[in-house]
Amino acid sequence: MILQLLSTYSSSSLRLFCFPYAGSSSLIFRTWASCLPESIEVCPVELSGRGTQMKSAPFTQMAPLVNAVTPILLPYLDKPFAFFGHSMGGLLSFELARQLRREHGISPIHLFVSASRAPQISSKKPPIHALPETEFKQELRRLNGTPASVLENNELMQLLIPILRADFAVLETYAYTSEAPLECPITAFGGLQDQEVSLEELQGWREQTKAFSLQMFPGDHFFIHSAQALLLKTLAESLKAPTCT
Repeated sequence: MILQLLSTYSSSSLRLFCFPYAGSSSLIFRTWASCLPESIEVCPVELSGRGTQMKSAPFTQMAPLVNAVTPILLPYLDKPFAFFGHSMGGLLSFELARQLRREHGISPIHLFVSASRAPQISSKKPPIHALPETEFKQELRRLNGTPASVLENNELMQLLIPILRADFAVLETYAYTSEAPLECPITAFGGLQDQEVSLEELQGWREQTKAFSLQMFPGDHFFIHSAQALLLKTLAESLKAPTCT
């Protein structure tokens, strides 16, 4: 587990910790620092089993993952901070915010959950993390988050499948426990063509905070890429920072 600071601006007034979706790495945030104002320090979190942490076994359950990430974040929480998480990263960031409140009495100033079903709503879809390889690949193709060129590369897929299975296990074995709503605002982002997370499932985040907002973008479950410019503009505005030109 590693935390990468993509910007080291001395003028930054807050840190934005970014958590990737299932099977991805911190590389999906590599351009964000150049497209957000200097007041925002972009801090992607590299999870075990990928990128620079490829040799570490990926986690398969949410609680151990949260317990591993929390102490890595703590030294960097000496200034205001916000969380952004896409899909699995949204659920992880939510549980991290609750753990920081329970154990350390601190909170992000804002939680951004992107393409992520509200935690108290159970998935209606059957689990896929233990499917045979052929069926598992078919599901990955349907989700449209893994390029066809990668899916057709057997050598690369042998490296990726254990990470993907582990990440889907984190999501599919997650058990929500009720707590008081978070004190920080929650903004949910969704894709207008997303077939995985419905508008109702996004609106469910309203139960987890006293200040909720929802923003929809053109695109499917991975609008984080196709609508990146608009997404980053919205993030900057929500954090009351001017956007880059």
